[in-house]
Amino acid sequence: MNSSPSAAIDIHDLHVSYGRQRVLHGVDLSVAPGEFIAILGSSGCGKTTLLRTVAGFQKAAGGAIRLFGRDVVNMPPEKRGMAMMFQSYALWPHMTVMGNVGYGLRLRGVPKDEIRTRVAKILKMLNLSGLEDRKVTNLSGGQRQRVALGRALAIEPEILLLDEPLSNLDAKVRVQLRSELKSLQNQLGFTAIHVTHDREEAMTMADRIVVMDAGRIAQMGSPKEVFDRPNSPFVASFMGAENTIDLDVNPASKGIEVKADGAAATAWDGRAPPGRVTAYFRDDVASLVDPNARIDGSIVLPGTITQRTYPGGHYRYVVAIADRHFTVTDDDYHELDRPVGLRLPLASLHLFPTDPTKGGNHA
Repeated sequence: MNSSPSAAIDIHDLHVSYGRQRVLHGVDLSVAPGEFIAILGSSGCGKTTLLRTVAGFQKAAGGAIRLFGRDVVNMPPEKRGMAMMFQSYALWPHMTVMGNVGYGLRLRGVPKDEIRTRVAKILKMLNLSGLEDRKVTNLSGGQRQRVALGRALAIEPEILLLDEPLSNLDAKVRVQLRSELKSLQNQLGFTAIHVTHDREEAMTMADRIVVMDAGRIAQMGSPKEVFDRPNSPFVASFMGAENTIDLDVNPASKGIEVKADGAAATAWDGRAPPGRVTAYFRDDVASLVDPNARIDGSIVLPGTITQRTYPGGHYRYVVAIADRHFTVTDDDYHELDRPVGLRLPLASLHLFPTDPTKGGNHA
């Protein structure tokens, strides 16, 4: 892969090791100027290692990292011209808000009057005006994280790296800061890479999502593309399609014919790998119908309601099908132990050839 001269960040064949253990295995990623990329993955997948290597805190074992066409793979962090925001606030506890936000500017020798002007502008953006002289130890968690963001933005970076900066905040503040951070990125135009394990956070903030697994990129694309068209069982499960059922797929006159144990065959004008497949689906695509229903484009699995809860706005049911249990939301009240049909629209299923080593249905 050749470096793109228009890319803000161009990562090519990046390898990183901790001692003898290889952590990143030839990662390729190009980020356009002004783009917001979210890197998603479970613990140990390499997402934070990738971010720290781009920042210069972790040494690469091979490959290239180019920032606006300049190879920085062997440069120290302070020479790379980017800012980083950490999971922990990493603020100076003995300093005021003004002191923390202006810290990077002082290191760069910016005159005091200009520091005060630039910091005031940043604090206004972050709704922190009037707190200039307050110690950061006297702030709330959300205010501290805004100070950390202000410190990163004060140096006017072209690239901002975010290492799960919202994960320590409570849910309401996290959602609010999510919106503020995205709004600031649109307003200021910096390029951002945001590492997170929170799928909703990535979906609502990113222009593109990168899903990582075991030190490699499993899939990248727009949030809608990765959510609606996962390219593997791993990505399907990671994006919330954690329910699975094994199906038999055979060619039919109008596309395919799908069968499952205890369910009538359903023809669908669509495509799927022939033979034994595993269907991955999210709770919200399933619905409750009459167990004897025949619905074009869907397969109906006969089962029994075993649990019912009311979280608000709808009911949540657990449906037992043979030795499997599936969670379904439904607006209507249904009695326990009632026979029902679990309707699965085929267009909403992610179908992959069944792994013969796993055998049978699996949750």
